[in-house]
Amino acid sequence: MFLSNYVFYYIFMNNRPSFRKLSGYAFDPSLSLQADTAEINSIVYKIPWEDLCLSDKEKLKLEEDSSYVHQDTGPVGEYVEVIDFDPTVDQLYAPVDLNHPYTLAQDGLVPSESNPQFHQQMVYAVSMVTIMNFEKALGRKIIWAPRRVADKRIYQEYVHRLRIYPHAMREANAYYSPQKKSLLFGYFSSTPADITLQMPGSLVFTCLSHDIIAHETTHAILDGMHRYYNTPTNPDVLAFHEAFADIVALFQHFTFAEVLKKQIAETHGDLGAQNLLGKLAQQFGTAIGSYGSLRDAIGDTDPQTGQWTPKKPDASEYRNIIEPHARGGILVAAVFEAFINIYKSRAADLLRIASNGTGILPQGELHPDLVNRLAGEASKAASHVLCMCIRALDYCPPVDITFGDYLRAIITADIDMIAEDSRDYRLFFIDAFRKRGIYPKNIKTLSVESLRYTVEPFVSQQTKDLFAIIGDFLRNYRSAIMYQTDRKKIYDISCQYMGGSPDSQTNLHKRISLKFDDSSEFEKLTGLVFCINWPELGIRTSNAYGNFHGGVTGPSFQIQNLRVVSRVGPNGNQINQIIFSMTQRAGVIVEKGVFKGYFVPDDSKEAPPDGFEFYGGCTLIFDLDTLKLKYAISRPLLEVNGLPKCRELDITRIENQGNYIHGESMNGNEYSQYFGMGLYNQLNEPFAFLHKH
Repeated sequence: MFLSNYVFYYIFMNNRPSFRKLSGYAFDPSLSLQADTAEINSIVYKIPWEDLCLSDKEKLKLEEDSSYVHQDTGPVGEYVEVIDFDPTVDQLYAPVDLNHPYTLAQDGLVPSESNPQFHQQMVYAVSMVTIMNFEKALGRKIIWAPRRVADKRIYQEYVHRLRIYPHAMREANAYYSPQKKSLLFGYFSSTPADITLQMPGSLVFTCLSHDIIAHETTHAILDGMHRYYNTPTNPDVLAFHEAFADIVALFQHFTFAEVLKKQIAETHGDLGAQNLLGKLAQQFGTAIGSYGSLRDAIGDTDPQTGQWTPKKPDASEYRNIIEPHARGGILVAAVFEAFINIYKSRAADLLRIASNGTGILPQGELHPDLVNRLAGEASKAASHVLCMCIRALDYCPPVDITFGDYLRAIITADIDMIAEDSRDYRLFFIDAFRKRGIYPKNIKTLSVESLRYTVEPFVSQQTKDLFAIIGDFLRNYRSAIMYQTDRKKIYDISCQYMGGSPDSQTNLHKRISLKFDDSSEFEKLTGLVFCINWPELGIRTSNAYGNFHGGVTGPSFQIQNLRVVSRVGPNGNQINQIIFSMTQRAGVIVEKGVFKGYFVPDDSKEAPPDGFEFYGGCTLIFDLDTLKLKYAISRPLLEVNGLPKCRELDITRIENQGNYIHGESMNGNEYSQYFGMGLYNQLNEPFAFLHKH
């Protein structure tokens, strides 16, 4: 007797699987057409199970507002919704039903270049794997960047899902749109330099490349964590966005067990040699006329001979290369070298055993057991490196990031998680950055102790009392959010506590405005302006809550990304923290590289000639158990060494930023119109510009 649909649904929901398995490409379709890589290019992605349908509330809203979500969509989950509309041919493709019994029985649709439904499956699977890796490393839910709204009372609104368009345009491009909160993937006809690698005129779909999907998803996640990393205030900012997205895509390759084993066998255990794992967007790079991949993390191919050679660190590159992708490649290469050295360290004992103590493996194929063991060590090392790189994002300044800042963030975050570095992971990172001339500013030595952020002890009882008040606030926030798992509720509660409510009991912005008024010690800690003469330093006046608190005003600043973090390290140790960022902007004038003065920005007026807004910010990290301040990671507006005697902005940084924004370099002039630089330029599509080929 057949079970009724109701009974079947009841049994299924009460025995729901933990994971959904979906077939896809490990790299991109081109490798499935090559005899030596076809067997490893088809893999099965394993992602957390979720119900892929609209809720009753969303269905009701759909009836009221058809623009809320498309009726005919691909997978619609908690984090993303796939909308497969191709505007170039005015075609809305039928959505894939990943809950169909036949689809479930074969781990999703079979990989296919010509099936739009598989394209939907591919972007959904890879984006969810990327999100899963971030949540594992960060110890919290991923929340997308909010959408700006015209209503000043609201200012911004929650974005539930990232929209993904597999066939958004017919061009060699794919990008994350901060305005649309969407991933847009293009497709195009190939024009390969080598017709033996790609058929001329064949269609290439960027939505079928694991690397491109992971790269763009990472851009979206990073935008939700650090919104000002879209603002190029120095040459490292855009390069960091590109490099970090490449790092995530690169190290996700090492989760593919069969691919990893094959590459270890082919390279005789040497992952620093030429191999697929170090290449990004292979088909895309070939199809647009490049040799090899779009970007290669570990080596270059000679366009004349086609011979691949490993890259050698060159410290002059960091001083001279400005273009974001090329500059970002320096950071990718540094992280990859650190990983290679970590892997070699982990595998050294296995190689000694297999080579009778020489460390040099004999000629011929490696034993399958040795391949499996080496693959296990490589996978563990890659997983640790990826987690280190992602965790470090919480330890970065909220604006104007540099590669040196990122090194300090990696070291500090890793010390917090793992006290004893028995395998010298941190040393390998420091060494790789040093070889490329990447040094953080304001440190005395290039050692782990110097690179780790510290908080100077406060001697003033007044400052201790003020932070005790903040501690009480954080304790209330912890209680309100500790057991919340709904992302919308987490967002709403965090906004309320950051400053979305006039209630001073749940308003961190208001508390800081009142309690740290004209506090030179708090200014020195954060590098932001709280003195009574803030307009003289080009700081806007904030009166957002004046109507509720007797017209009290103060210097304008923003509270961002209030979040609770709970992470468990490999040794079982757990850290619990509360983190939030403060940002501030000042109107400054720089003429031909020389600082000329301040002006208070006014959205209703044009900026003076050579005027722009100068960015500063600070990330504050509190221990959740003791509620004591642990780190204050600042990119200061103020020249803090002069406090409290002389309060002035950091003139050196102002002049450097002015040169970068208004200088003769391509970044200074061409990029600014796409990234909203200056006061009144509207943010266009920065990543569309960066990724265009």
